[in-house]
Amino acid sequence: MQDISGRPKEGQQLINGYGEGGFRVSGIRHEGSVLILPEKTLAWPLSSIDELSLESLSDLTETDDHSIEILLIGCGGGMAFIEDDIRLPLRKRGIVIDTMNTGAAVRTYNVLLLEGRRVAAALIAV
Repeated sequence: MQDISGRPKEGQQLINGYGEGGFRVSGIRHEGSVLILPEKTLAWPLSSIDELSLESLSDLTETDDHSIEILLIGCGGGMAFIEDDIRLPLRKRGIVIDTMNTGAAVRTYNVLLLEGRRVAAALIAV
């Protein structure tokens, strides 16, 4: 597991490490893929980016909380293009999607979170 460090505000979900099929977020190990919001981490039942759908992001889209401005999608070991049927409804909510491999998404999430940005991450486990 690769270690990542930083000092989040109280209650924020900082990713401390990833690999071996899971993530360590705010000191807690999560097996499998995760959806990380600034103040909570949820199990995310995807094992491949090919399973991504708007429905799979419902924990992000079905809330009245419009506090997220950036959604980083960690696609596993590679990259993927996100189709407009997912991208456009999120954009209407003010959320911009950025895709990258999971390792890059973890690092980018931590940097943006510590900068005070309104960021979430949907991460496929590697």
